[in-house]
Amino acid sequence: MNSKRKFNKIVSDIKKIRVQGARNVAKAALKAYFLIPSPKSKERLLASRPTEPMMEHVLSLAKDHSEKQILRHFDETQRKINLSVLKLVKNNDAIFTHCHSTNVNNALIYAKKRGKKFEVYTTETRPLYQGRITALALRKAGIKVTMFIDSAAAIAIEKENKRDKIYANKVFLGADALLNNGIINKVGSGLISEIAYNHKVPVYIIADSWKFTKRKVPIEQRSLNEIWDRAPKNIKIKNPAFEFVQKKYIKAVVSEFGILKYDAFLKKVKNTKLLI
Repeated sequence: MNSKRKFNKIVSDIKKIRVQGARNVAKAALKAYFLIPSPKSKERLLASRPTEPMMEHVLSLAKDHSEKQILRHFDETQRKINLSVLKLVKNNDAIFTHCHSTNVNNALIYAKKRGKKFEVYTTETRPLYQGRITALALRKAGIKVTMFIDSAAAIAIEKENKRDKIYANKVFLGADALLNNGIINKVGSGLISEIAYNHKVPVYIIADSWKFTKRKVPIEQRSLNEIWDRAPKNIKIKNPAFEFVQKKYIKAVVSEFGILKYDAFLKKVKNTKLLI
């Protein structure tokens, strides 16, 4: 396969969400860019997923840095996130997560390897079922996993369900974008965060600081066929891929800067070079 065909395939895979997770999208975009490095390539890649500041960030660096130099950031950031998450995870924790986040998964697997005994509750994450990726990866690592249908998220979080011993005491979410007033993550994250907040269950955002952006990030509206193929013409279907989560619901952001309250994270990231 020549460079042009490889490039086109990566663009298509990003657009159709065959590549999942902001970090994986950014790495795939970086690989594609270096196949055909040009302003037009950058433009096409950014258009394939306009809700990914991390992809925008790495492509902005590609002009003056090598692929190897940029990729080194991901490994170092994950290492630091792993160490911070290890401090948060306690024995007998039940940790709720949603969708698929490479940072979250890697950190939980790291905690498991370091001897922490905990379990994870996750959602299916309809309509594309990214929660199955999370469940399979964590189970393969020996972590006990319970999956809930999306509409049962409250059952996993609300502490009133002590009778059934089914409730989470922490929520770990990834993020596609970190903004001044909150985050954008997979649809359902806002509802989950609000439920957790109301039941005094802390919500931690596990994310690389390169997901921060000062710009307004659009909410992608996906095809209705993902929800109901061949739906009747008189039924309107909304299929937002992402959702905004207010920072008031967030206990802390866990990034390469450590475990910080949201405003402290903003102050730190704004004083760091290489912002979008």
